[in-house]
Amino acid sequence: MSNYNITRRNFVKSSALLSSSLFLGPTLANAVGGVFPKSPLRPVALHWLEETENRIIDGATWGVPWPMGQLKQNADFSLKNTNGAKHAVQSWPLAYWPDGSLKWTGHAMPSGVTGFNDFSLVPGEKIQPDQSLKVAETSLEISIDTGKIQCTINKKGKDLIAAVQRNGRTQLKNGRLVLHHQDQAPGEEGTVNTSEFEGKIEKISLEQKGPLRTVVKIEGKHDAEGKKAWLPFVVRLYFYQGGESIRVMHTIIYDGDEYKDFIKGLGLRFSVPMEDELYDRHIRFAGEEEGVFGEAVKGLTGLRRNPGQHIKTAQVEGKKTPPVDQFAESVSSRLHYIPNFGDYTLSQTSPDAFEIRKRTKKGHSWLKSGFGQRSRGTGYLGGPKGGVVFGIRNFWQSYPAQIDIRNAHTDEGEVTLWLWAPDAPAMDLRFYHDGMGQDTHEKQLDALNITYEDYEPGFGTPMGVARTSEMKLWILEETPQNETFNALANGIQEPAVVCCEPAYLHQVGVFGKIWDLPDRSSLIKSKIEDNLEAYFEFYHQQVDDRRWYGFWDYGDVMHSYDFDRHTWRYDVGGFAWDNSELSTDLWLWYYFLRTGRADVFRMAEAMTRHTGEVDVHHLGRFAPLGSRHNVQHWGCSAKQLRISTAANRRFYYYLTADERVGDLMREQVNAVETLKEIPPTRKVTDQSVWDTESDPNKVYVSFGTDYGAVSAAWFTEWERTGDDKVKEKLMNSMRTIAAQPKGFFSAGAKMDLRTGEFDRVDHQRASASHLSAVFGLMEVCAELVQNIDMPEFEAAWIQYCELYNAGEEEQEEVLGNALGKMNLGQGHSRLTAYAAKIKNDPELAQRAWREFVGGGAGYRLREPYVRTLEGDEVLRPMEEAHVSTNATAQWGLAAIQCLGLIGDELKW
Repeated sequence: MSNYNITRRNFVKSSALLSSSLFLGPTLANAVGGVFPKSPLRPVALHWLEETENRIIDGATWGVPWPMGQLKQNADFSLKNTNGAKHAVQSWPLAYWPDGSLKWTGHAMPSGVTGFNDFSLVPGEKIQPDQSLKVAETSLEISIDTGKIQCTINKKGKDLIAAVQRNGRTQLKNGRLVLHHQDQAPGEEGTVNTSEFEGKIEKISLEQKGPLRTVVKIEGKHDAEGKKAWLPFVVRLYFYQGGESIRVMHTIIYDGDEYKDFIKGLGLRFSVPMEDELYDRHIRFAGEEEGVFGEAVKGLTGLRRNPGQHIKTAQVEGKKTPPVDQFAESVSSRLHYIPNFGDYTLSQTSPDAFEIRKRTKKGHSWLKSGFGQRSRGTGYLGGPKGGVVFGIRNFWQSYPAQIDIRNAHTDEGEVTLWLWAPDAPAMDLRFYHDGMGQDTHEKQLDALNITYEDYEPGFGTPMGVARTSEMKLWILEETPQNETFNALANGIQEPAVVCCEPAYLHQVGVFGKIWDLPDRSSLIKSKIEDNLEAYFEFYHQQVDDRRWYGFWDYGDVMHSYDFDRHTWRYDVGGFAWDNSELSTDLWLWYYFLRTGRADVFRMAEAMTRHTGEVDVHHLGRFAPLGSRHNVQHWGCSAKQLRISTAANRRFYYYLTADERVGDLMREQVNAVETLKEIPPTRKVTDQSVWDTESDPNKVYVSFGTDYGAVSAAWFTEWERTGDDKVKEKLMNSMRTIAAQPKGFFSAGAKMDLRTGEFDRVDHQRASASHLSAVFGLMEVCAELVQNIDMPEFEAAWIQYCELYNAGEEEQEEVLGNALGKMNLGQGHSRLTAYAAKIKNDPELAQRAWREFVGGGAGYRLREPYVRTLEGDEVLRPMEEAHVSTNATAQWGLAAIQCLGLIGDELKW
């Protein structure tokens, strides 16, 4: 159930059940309805992530955190702009503190609000909107009126969007999903059979119904007569009061047979009624930078006879031409001889090349009309009576993409936004090798020693992987001028994002209170800050240098580098795509929190979209687990919680209130149950450790990577909903880890899925894995300690943090045995720093800084040496550096958290 639908009654009921072991500020009875009177909150300063010049904003949604105990559940809010004028804002809860007060709130502003450059959110004041969205629902349809456009959405059938009107005129209709299926792989011999499917609605809901923002969620599968329905979809349609546009979030989940079900085309199609004269029907495509391709169905320029300069100028500018009797007679009498070009295509089949072509109609040849490198993926079809601007976000980054305009010379033009371009070869998701005889665990482990690939037959399947794309449809009263068209295209490619200042986020203490703002108060701190920037800049540039783009790839980075070939190891087993290994996502998000940089946000946003969708199985045998790093994102047989963890999604969800990412986190609430069928250590540990066949309610869970993900999912669900059952399981798990003979060093135990309680292990030996705390466990435990008053759990966690990097004598003295040679010492320096902070131990803090500067399994304190490669060593000029993504992510997190926790102790 969506957290928007939590009623006041249910919230009070669930909150009242919270354990007395939580930090309880004001009484829960007071947690319902406004601002706590003891400390009035000041307005929260907001700003746009990027400059808004040359970008049209048609409403916006964002999240804001609040200090614990300050805001009651039903607090009111308003927006205040730079002129002091106050405006209405739609608000809803995203998360709660343990005392029931608001922790995160979601907000939406309508379209058309002016004067918003520097603005603020004012708690405790409510402004009624001048106008509200009008939403009506029947058994057959949902109707939404923004005040500018009126959209009718079907509840059944294949036309998701029945019609969109403006000023009483239908300008878009029959909006439907299309899928071209092919039964053979591209480029192979044999007869290829193709089929056309369309999305069919199975479920629809008003996910949010508010005065300023409404969200419609549509679910279904692609269907064709006589064929089995397949390829589930989730489409969300977003509307803002006063808006002229519809934001479309489109998710598909692959459920086919990758050896038989090849996608040749995938997209959204709709019809555009055409009423203007043929020479007043305009086509636009956005090219590179501010470039615009602009033509008309029936061209009046370049003819042998001149119709008149004012007529040609009107057509070129997209304005209505004068009446035909004002045309030169030499042209008006021969208009029927001028070809009508009704079909246009913009095709981007690589990240570096797009093509525009046109033809008169089906059955005739195409004319080459334009070429370029990176199109902004936006088009227009219409005329002076109105039309539609349409675009695909990340058009060239998510190639192959395509936009088709068809039949613009008839009464009804047709537009298809292809998320997978028919111009490109069919999508091929088959595993990239035949297994090479790895039919036993012994052989698979042996192969791991050469290619670092964890292979197992049947595990390298794309079954259940997903992809979310974003589109936008603008319903306009007339053909936009080029400047306006560019502003619309830019807004589609980089939607406006509202942000809090980093200083405010830090002050509130969200995400564990383990980070601080940039600090250059000393030479060594300046050096760390310089290195943080340098490592980010290098990876940011590598995305473009190495063309880490594509429908299934955009958002990820590579794992390891091959200096002999001067390329990342894209083709070597487990060294290729990173798939969140060692918390790349967390590094980027914590770096954004402290800097507020737009380029960091955009890279982290793309990574969140990718790693949460493509690297995770959302249905099928492996759902909802993620896949370890591999040549293909889904290729590894290590299906694990550490990849699908909600810990990597929380930042984007709370900063943007994005519903799809909310879905992804909720998928993980019961993900631990999957470990019964897919034990993570099945190849390397004795079966008696993880075998729970005798008890259907038990599953083996490690206290490291597994528990980090389990606790992140439960903690996030609890703070989003106040669900007392989830809270109870979370606290039971914490309590029973603390009760283990060696706490976290007991390594793992069998968990009761009904209660979250761990069995007490019967061994006394302490052990640890170098991976346990580097997939979000550190960050999640910091939040658990911050939010839940359980001294025994805090002590167990502090013990782990202090002893992991300790000397063997100290480990043996406390634990009874030394842990042996441990890896990732630099990355774990942040755990030592955390223990030093909690214990207020300067000596331990100095140890943490020595571990960090020492660079164990990481980097020394120097900027990465980056060199430019040119000549015959490489395909084209590009940069390389002596880095590894594992080391970079852990160095970045260690640097940020050591500075945040014990920065005052760095006196060198």
